[in-house]
Amino acid sequence: MDSFIPEVESSNSETNSINSAGNSSSSLAGNSSPIPSRYEKQKHRDWNTFGQYLKNHRPPLSLSRCSGAHVLEFLRYLDQFGKTKVHTPICPFYGHPNPPAPCPCPLRQAWGSLDALIGRLRAAFEENGGKPEANPFGARAVRLYLREVRDLQSKARGVSYEKKKRKRPHQQLPAPPPPGDPC
Repeated sequence: MDSFIPEVESSNSETNSINSAGNSSSSLAGNSSPIPSRYEKQKHRDWNTFGQYLKNHRPPLSLSRCSGAHVLEFLRYLDQFGKTKVHTPICPFYGHPNPPAPCPCPLRQAWGSLDALIGRLRAAFEENGGKPEANPFGARAVRLYLREVRDLQSKARGVSYEKKKRKRPHQQLPAPPPPGDPC
């Protein structure tokens, strides 16, 4: 399991967004197949990375025997490749988003990266023939783990992750009655 290093991108907006322009058809050399978007390419890489993880697992796992517990094991494994400093409660910089000095706290995968990764793997599972009700990436344990990581990192880094509010369509107020008839 030590021989492979996964490709996990950071959770900036360009990673999480779907490039819809990439779904247009290619006009080069008469090729009519669509050009995969950045999202589709990343989803394919993530799927291959997870497949490699299953092959390197001891004992090797088939996708059909994979559970939410195996997904959690994979996410914890990925932490060793993280680049986000997560302060421990005993660190003097706990709760500070921009600490003034270095500290020995561990680097972890950022919550946003893990959340986006699970979203891509959940979609890839179903695209590769998995049944939605058997999707290990949608397991309750995985959702709870992501929530726990989000809350822990929020407190440790002093960064709040607030749920984005959906913008409602702007409603016009009814027009006032015409002047003249007081009724």
